Amino acid sequence: MRAAVLREHGEPLDVTEVEDPEPEPTGVVVEVEACGICRSDWHGWQGDWDWLGIQPQPGQILGHEPAGRVAAVGEDVTNFAEGDHVAVPFNLGDGTCMQCRTGHGNTCENPMPLGFVEPVPGAFAELVHVPAADHNLVHLPDGVGSVDMAGLGCRFMTAFHGLAHRAPVEAGDWVAVHGVGGVGLSAVHIADALGANVVAVDLDDEKLSKAVELGAAETVNAGEADDVPGAVQALAGGGCHVSVDALGIAETCRNSVLSLGTRGTHVQIGLTTSEEEGMVGLPTDAMVMKEIEFVGSLGLPPTRYDEIFRMVARDKLDPSAVISETVTLDDVNDRLSAMTDFGTEGIPVIDEF
Repeated sequence: MRAAVLREHGEPLDVTEVEDPEPEPTGVVVEVEACGICRSDWHGWQGDWDWLGIQPQPGQILGHEPAGRVAAVGEDVTNFAEGDHVAVPFNLGDGTCMQCRTGHGNTCENPMPLGFVEPVPGAFAELVHVPAADHNLVHLPDGVGSVDMAGLGCRFMTAFHGLAHRAPVEAGDWVAVHGVGGVGLSAVHIADALGANVVAVDLDDEKLSKAVELGAAETVNAGEADDVPGAVQALAGGGCHVSVDALGIAETCRNSVLSLGTRGTHVQIGLTTSEEEGMVGLPTDAMVMKEIEFVGSLGLPPTRYDEIFRMVARDKLDPSAVISETVTLDDVNDRLSAMTDFGTEGIPVIDEF
């Protein structure tokens, strides 16, 4: 099969022929029909996240936002058959730990982040193997395409989990979203669907315009505002109920916290870069005095995908609205390179392998 293989951090991925995967007894092989290209892939390509223990090594196939059809099934798999249309969560679990067994498989005690560690080669490929398939795989509803479902990816479902479960957002709340790339635009769209008033914050006017299309009530250009949190608070009438850092740099994290009103909730979705290495200074005194909560959001438990599907079926959510373009596997290096200077808008999706 063809796949995009990491040879050296920061150097172009090698689009080449590799051996087809075979299913483990509890696994399946999925023929990939679409796979999103995510900023997390950029981090892996750059060699970030060694402090998290998920730095991809040479020889790794990247890619972690696939949808497609089951092509081969392990002998112990009971819930899936050849031809089933499926989505593959990026944060694969073992299905046996306490977190998985209590419905929190997104925070498995033995995580297997697809495309980032050697046991789970990624989905920038014609085929991808999914371990513990009965636990990890998600059946897709009739009438949806793989490209649209690849738009769910890690960004859309992580934003949904953060705003619907971890915050959670209520109708009429003011929600700020700092950074409106793929995950930020997803958060804007989801917060609007949940009934919130959204303030989108970014440096790029084109991305802010896209945020308005997806439901943002107000925007702040962070490059033009002298006081970004102050500008957000003014628009929200004194402070937001919920604020999201969708980028993962120190400045956006602090701005997000400082955008909140009393008893507000900060949702951290963006993971940091090599500059922060996972450590960001916070205005802790302000957090104490205003009783601000700080929560993280990672993926979505497989058992809760149906919440998104029900909203999609009723036209309340449209993951495809966040997709910016479809490309081929041979375009993956160009799209990753563009992310270095934040030169992508929304979610690019590979649909030709």
